[in-house]
Amino acid sequence: MQAIRAGFVGLGAMGWSMAAHLHQRGLLAAVANRSPDKAARFAAEHAGVVAADVDTISQYCNVIALCVSADADVLAVSRAIAANAAPGIVVIDHSTVSSTTAHEAAALLRAAGGDFVDAPVSGGVEGARNGKLSVMAGGEAATLERVTPVLDSYAARVTRMGPVGAGQNTKAVNQVLIAGIAQAVTEGLALGEALGLDPAALLPTLGAGAAGNWFLEKRGATMLANQFTVGFKLGLLHKDLGIVRELAVAAGTDRSVIDKSLADYAQLMALGHADEDISALIRLKRPQG
Repeated sequence: MQAIRAGFVGLGAMGWSMAAHLHQRGLLAAVANRSPDKAARFAAEHAGVVAADVDTISQYCNVIALCVSADADVLAVSRAIAANAAPGIVVIDHSTVSSTTAHEAAALLRAAGGDFVDAPVSGGVEGARNGKLSVMAGGEAATLERVTPVLDSYAARVTRMGPVGAGQNTKAVNQVLIAGIAQAVTEGLALGEALGLDPAALLPTLGAGAAGNWFLEKRGATMLANQFTVGFKLGLLHKDLGIVRELAVAAGTDRSVIDKSLADYAQLMALGHADEDISALIRLKRPQG
């Protein structure tokens, strides 16, 4: 099997750490970013890595991972890679986009003699930093097996959910759960705060019982301290939930959590909080006025 020469496009809060794990494994050949200076800085800090752009990165790589913000970005990067890559290229997309976009990107790569895996992740900034992400993948089994060393460099779990698109559909389910848990935890902690309960006693007590969950453990103390710069930007969850809502409408399932969360995060965005962590939802749960 041909040795992996990996590339990484999108050096944001998660992508930087994911690319760094690839470098630690000796797999990373090149990086690219919307802001070229960030790619140059990464290359300067990681010996042997080339700072490229989306039009040239395939010259150095046979597997390229993406972690970008929006559907249009995934398609633009996939189109640029497909136009310049040699046959056999594989693109792994870690962005959260629609399954329709995943199918379109896969068609672009397959027409160029390559392949595509939609592989959104869960685990947050901490998971990326610690190499403990959960990857939900859609694509051909043989293709996924080929790129498993790339995924294993920053994932604690990699699961093939089905063909292309299945990864993004799984991430849609994941985002509903995240939104619902955030609604419950922020509402509950706002009540505890209003009742004068001591967070130092409240949080470990809740965490030790049936109410314990990742969001409570990782964000409980910070939200009660009004620290909202620690994780997943609420503007991005709002974007994700717009995608999820379309899927739920088509599937005919209940959308109570989705619609409530879309409205709440839209309100926070209008107030200027789009770049805050999703735990900033507690702002709306506290007594108003």
